[in-house]
Amino acid sequence: MEAIACNTEFRSVVLRASQWMKRCRSFWIRVGIVFVFHCRWAGRAEDAFEREPISYSITRPKDRVQAIEGRMASGDLRLEGDDRSILRQLLALLDIPEESQLLVFSRTSFQNDLIRPEHPRALYFGDTAYVGWVPGGLMEVAVMSPTLGPVFYSFDPHPPKEPKVRFVRNDDCLRCHGGTFIRDIPAILARSVYTDTRGYPVLTWGSELVGDTTPLDLRWGGWYVTGRAGNVRHRGNLTITGETLPSIAQLHQASDRTNLDSFFDSSGYLSASSDIVALMVFEHQLTVHNALTQADQHCRWMMHYQEGLQRSFKETITDKPVYESVIHAFEHSAERILDALLFKDAAQFPSGGIQGGKTFADAFLMRGPTDQADPRVSLRSLDLKSRLFRWRCSYVISTPVFDSIQPHLRATVLKRLDHILREPGSEPRYAYLEPEERTMIRAILKPILVH
Repeated sequence: MEAIACNTEFRSVVLRASQWMKRCRSFWIRVGIVFVFHCRWAGRAEDAFEREPISYSITRPKDRVQAIEGRMASGDLRLEGDDRSILRQLLALLDIPEESQLLVFSRTSFQNDLIRPEHPRALYFGDTAYVGWVPGGLMEVAVMSPTLGPVFYSFDPHPPKEPKVRFVRNDDCLRCHGGTFIRDIPAILARSVYTDTRGYPVLTWGSELVGDTTPLDLRWGGWYVTGRAGNVRHRGNLTITGETLPSIAQLHQASDRTNLDSFFDSSGYLSASSDIVALMVFEHQLTVHNALTQADQHCRWMMHYQEGLQRSFKETITDKPVYESVIHAFEHSAERILDALLFKDAAQFPSGGIQGGKTFADAFLMRGPTDQADPRVSLRSLDLKSRLFRWRCSYVISTPVFDSIQPHLRATVLKRLDHILREPGSEPRYAYLEPEERTMIRAILKPILVH
């Protein structure tokens, strides 16, 4: 991790090792030590989430899937029926709305052999969990777990025989989700890539790792999109032949679709839509979830590092950062979270705004607390004219995922957020927040803000 390389404690270790090496008479001994030292730190940095105190792969998660598994093992719960029926039951157990359905036809899942433009993979998301499903295949589940971040499972709705464990932690997912695209953490990913008529990515033209800062014209390659994106011509609903990029006319035609009937038979899915607003909310949520995972795991590792030093020097063990390098790590991590929560550098909205269906928007708003007299008094209130949300502070701050981050990190975020909202001129970084927004966000978050 970056903080290790720059703190004074680490530099002193390097200095002592260097001085010792100079005393070595053998050139090959020096080369061997450099090699081992480099590999040790490079290996640790590569799989940071597998180290203590995270120990990702060997730690038993505490999440909704484990609760469901326990109920199934005891006989208290059975998931029965056809695939769609079981999918609906699973979504309900994970508190994921059916209306969140997204459809992706690029072969960028471990179930690649089942995915193609006429047989897309469906994705669903709620505040703490994600489910992927290809008709006739496994159900893929990712659940945000305290300390670990997203934990990936596969679930066979119709196993050949009743297994001891129905939800299996899927290590295959970590090939992409385990630090390959986002360094050092397990992450929720969305990619945009031009796709051929069979669903295979055409990597000649590259791919985009999508978050809420990604320009809209670079999004949704390999995805179906229903709705309108104003004057933006995105990459959704398109396949290409050979290595020729789509024409402006093709982009224009593909960017404004209210139904997907001409692409595939949707009767086997829960709905016929892949709503543009749901896509944008999904991409914002994964941006915040990844920022929370990265900041939380970094701070937990730094506290573990601090505790090790305190034990070595026989100091009092503290539950708050006291070393300068650890304090700095918390401050930097809090800012990273605030950037995501407050939509810093969010992609510019198109002229004319975004138009999606009413089904997802209504279901999404109802999932959060609202003022009965004025539903707009909610962090889930959508704008869709000049930005995604009416108030630019993420609803994720009011979910269990935010509440489960390292306690001192959570307190640091809330304290600085309160300062940002109270003193507009004190934080130029967030000067784009309008006075009305600051007032409304403070009112909505009053129960949790630190004064």
